[in-house]
Amino acid sequence: MVSLSHHDLTVGGLLVSSFVPCALAAFLLLLVLRRLVRPLRLGRYVANLPLVEASVYVCLLALVIGLL
Repeated sequence: MVSLSHHDLTVGGLLVSSFVPCALAAFLLLLVLRRLVRPLRLGRYVANLPLVEASVYVCLLALVIGLL
């Protein structure tokens, strides 16, 4: 049972910060975006691909938090 109370989620009696679902949603969006962008082979234009992916994740996380 999941219920929302005071900006925290209660999952089976365990309090989970509301940031956790946002972080998970941003990660899932990142996985989808990576699959869509992979055929374009944009990785050959950047020097540090993991840094770019981390930056995109932070931007997606900010977008998810801003929309909620």
